[in-house]
Amino acid sequence: MTIPYAEVIGDPIAQSKSPKIHGFWLGKLGIEADYRAAHVRPDQLADYLAERRQDPLWRGCNVTMPHKQAVMPHLDRIDSAAGAIGAVNTVLKGVESGLAGTNTDASGFLEPLKADLAETHYYRMARIIGTGGAARAIITALADKGFTLVVAGRDPDKARALLDELAPKGEHHAIHLSHFADPTDFAFDDREGCLDLVINASSLGMQGQPPLAFDWSHAPPGSIAYDIVTAPLDTPFLEGARAKGHRTIDGLSMLIGQAAVAFERFFGAATPREHDAELRALLTS
Repeated sequence: MTIPYAEVIGDPIAQSKSPKIHGFWLGKLGIEADYRAAHVRPDQLADYLAERRQDPLWRGCNVTMPHKQAVMPHLDRIDSAAGAIGAVNTVLKGVESGLAGTNTDASGFLEPLKADLAETHYYRMARIIGTGGAARAIITALADKGFTLVVAGRDPDKARALLDELAPKGEHHAIHLSHFADPTDFAFDDREGCLDLVINASSLGMQGQPPLAFDWSHAPPGSIAYDIVTAPLDTPFLEGARAKGHRTIDGLSMLIGQAAVAFERFFGAATPREHDAELRALLTS
C-alpha cells in the first residue's frame, strides 16, 4: 500500500457497504487513495490500533459492531459528539494529536429529516425500536431536536437506562418490544402540526435475523417510518408502513449520510452528493 487509505473495521465485516461508498466517491473525485474493510475481532482491536498508529498512510477508520464502545479506551481523545452518544463510529489520525474518536451516526441519521426538522411543530414524538449502538446515536440526536421518545427493547430496564443517560431532561418512556407487536385500537388525536417518527434502530428484519413484529395501528396518521437496516433495503417494516400510507426512509439514507461526514475528514474533500442516485444503484445492484 503506497497511497493514503482508510478502513472500516468490525466483526463480522464482509457485509459492509462502506468500501463501495467511499470507493465510489474517490473515483468520482479522482483522488488517489483507498478505502477497504478489515476484519478485526475483539481480541485484536488493541493490536490493530497500535499497528495503524505507526502507519503514515493510514488516515483512520470507521467502526462498526461490536467495537463502537470498546474502541474508546484506546483513543487519545473523544470529541463532544461521541462523548454525548457514548460510542465512537469514526477514528481519525492526527499528525500530532494521535487518535481521535468521533461519531457521525447522529448527523447521518438526521440528514434525510432536515426539511422536516426545519419546520415548526407543537409536538414531536419518536417511537424507537432497539437499544444498541445505533439507538444511542438516534436517541441523542432526537432528544436534542425536541422529541418525546418511546424506546422499545427486549429489556425495558436497558431502554430506561439509555433514556436516563442520554436524554435525562425529557418525559420519555421505556417499554418492552412486544408492546408494538399486537394491534391497538388507540384513537390518536389530531396530528396536524405534529411530527411523528417510527424508527427501527435494531437489526430485526435484517437478513439472517428474526423479523420485526410491529403492528402499524401503533403509528399515528402521517408518521414517517425509518429503518436503518440495509440488507434487505426494502424491509417488511417499510412495506407495512407504505401499505398504511406512511412515508418511508430506508437504511441507505443514514449509511450514506454518516459516510459523507467521515469521508471529508479522511480525505479532505467534499463528497459529490449529486451522484447519490448512481451510488444507490451501485449499492443495490
